[in-house]
Amino acid sequence: MTLIKAWAAHGPKEKLVPYEFDPGRLNAGEIEVKVEYCGLCHSDLSVLNNDWGNSEYPLVPGHEVIGRIVALGSEAKGLQVGQLVGVGWFSGSCRHCKQCVSGEDHLCSEAASTIIGHAGGFADRVRTQWNWAIPIPEGLDPRDTGPLMCAGTTVFSPFLIHDIKPGDRIGVVGIGGLGHLGIKFAKAWGCEVTAFTSRMSKYDEAKKLGADHVVSSTDSSAIGTLAGIFDMLLVTVNVALDWAELINALAPKGTLHIVGAVDEPIPVAAFQLIESQRTIAGSPTGSPATIARMLDFAARYKISPQVEHFPMSRVNEAFAYLESGKARYRIVLDADFS
Repeated sequence: MTLIKAWAAHGPKEKLVPYEFDPGRLNAGEIEVKVEYCGLCHSDLSVLNNDWGNSEYPLVPGHEVIGRIVALGSEAKGLQVGQLVGVGWFSGSCRHCKQCVSGEDHLCSEAASTIIGHAGGFADRVRTQWNWAIPIPEGLDPRDTGPLMCAGTTVFSPFLIHDIKPGDRIGVVGIGGLGHLGIKFAKAWGCEVTAFTSRMSKYDEAKKLGADHVVSSTDSSAIGTLAGIFDMLLVTVNVALDWAELINALAPKGTLHIVGAVDEPIPVAAFQLIESQRTIAGSPTGSPATIARMLDFAARYKISPQVEHFPMSRVNEAFAYLESGKARYRIVLDADFS
């Protein structure tokens, strides 16, 4: 087996440098994918910086992989060499616990991240358990599809979790890497969509993405005029908000669903939930079945992330660009190993 070429960091907040490693023998339940494109997600930055305290080094980031299968383990099923697939946040699960056998593999207590204790997609090849390699349907451009494997699944899953119906009123808080896709999915789902943004300069952009209405997320009085409206508020940002007004904006049985990694505790007045039977929920990415359904939905309704491309050899420049907040709205690295 030839060495895998990659970009790796050898410690927290360090620059990525060229790195080669021996992946060892391909396990029976694994496949190997030749990376063509890999999204750069804010979670890669968090893991690079060890913000969550569980990073392992040398670290090869990258969990929004698009590429073609070059090797199959003996137990791999339903896939073939040369097939175009995507690999997201998870690269393995136990496949026998209650969560796995009920189709909620992403909630498996043994679910393995693609970039924590495992070499990710900033490499010429990446390995994954075969069931976490999701075939890419026709109609999606491989160059721009990587971010759907993480960000796309993250904002799509709540629509299934809460059984959102066409015609429901959905608010998407934040117009960024997650939020711009949340708006697109909500509009294609047939919902009435309100975008909440801290910068009203994004008004025209939000409308182009599909928002029916645009509201300032920092204007409590404006949010207050929307009391009792929303079936779901999808929070995609990681900052403190006027939580009381947002919860008050939920309709009876409405849900405030968190997908942004908000660091500070969220204060909740119990009666705001009790009186109208509201809920507060959260979710990670999704199971292989959810990812496949999301990709099919995106292909059918021609939903793609708004991306900017960098060669993978300029990965450190791409990280700096991401950290600066200038990305609109996702970054994809094009594999350019010799």
